[in-house]
Formats: sequence, structure tokens, C-alpha cells
Amino acid sequence: MDAKTSLRHALQTGREALLWKLEGLTGYDVRRPMTPTGTNLLGLVKHLSYVEMGYFGPTFGRSVPEVEPWLADDLEPNADMWATAGESRADVLALYRRAWAVTDATVAELPLDAPGEVSWWHPDRRAVTLHQVLVHVVAETHRHAGHADVVREMVDGAAGLRSGGGNLPEVDAAWWSGYRDRLEQVARDAAGR
Repeated sequence: MDAKTSLRHALQTGREALLWKLEGLTGYDVRRPMTPTGTNLLGLVKHLSYVEMGYFGPTFGRSVPEVEPWLADDLEPNADMWATAGESRADVLALYRRAWAVTDATVAELPLDAPGEVSWWHPDRRAVTLHQVLVHVVAETHRHAGHADVVREMVDGAAGLRSGGGNLPEVDAAWWSGYRDRLEQVARDAAGR
């Protein structure tokens, strides 16, 4: 597999891991803020939609009108990290698929050494290549898929790389409960409690 194909594969794996975290959940559960900073599953998808559109559109001189408002200086902080009541799950998922199309077209059409400029980065680091941006977005996608792992587990206990687990030990709920209790005791012992 060449570098571009490998990176595209890694990106798609992260995308799919993120999306399955929404499967089978209610509209409330995909929007529930599960951390003190409001992290929620649908917000992670919306955020990554604008990440992909921004990095693979304007960065490489490609027009993506949908992302332009999100690059404005007067945007409310974290506006891309949650879906409004008027934005349905289907709307956000469609937005993410459109972002994929922007990314996939840019990656397909440009060589890895194609130059770009990330306008919102520090001036000393704004000059980039497609390769650098692709690595950055793969890392960001997997980082947020990891957030989604934790949020989904907090919502209903579902965990793993894909539906049905896929990368966790095949053990029952009693084993997990005992395991967690053991880790709690180790933490207490290490802290001298």
C-alpha cells in the first residue's frame, strides 16, 4: 500500500469507528453532554465535518462555501461541537459525508507534496503539504473517535472498535465489574488510601 492509500485507509477506519458510536442510540443520547466540557457524540461528528472541510478545502485553495462561516473570527466558541435542536442526526451525518467527499476529492486529485496554507495556524507553521494535513486529520479523527469511545461507554456501556466490540476481551459483565473493582483497589493502594 502506498502512503496516500495507507493514510486514506487510516482516515476511513477512524470515520467508521466514530459513526458506529451513534448506532442504536436515541436522539437524546447522541446529543447528551457527557463531560464537564459538553462532549457529545453528535457534536464530535459535526466538529470533524468542519475539520475535514476546512483542512481539505480552503487550505488547498478549494472553495467549500459550507465551511466559510466556521472560519469567521466572531463564531461562538465551540459552535461546531454540538448540534442545534434544528439540526437532525441525519443532517449532521449528511454533513459528514459531504466532508468526506471534499477530503476524498482533494486527496485523489493532489499529490502528497502539494502545498497548502492553514490560515488559522500560527504564521510560522501555516505552510503545509497535503501529506502533513492528511496525517494531522487522521490523528484528529482518531483522537475524537477515542473521545466517542468513552462517551458511548458512559451512555450505555457499548465499547470497542466496531459494533460487537471487535478488539475487547470476550468476557461477561461480571468479569468487567471485577476488573474495574481490582483497578480501583490498585489505584487506592498506590495512592496510600
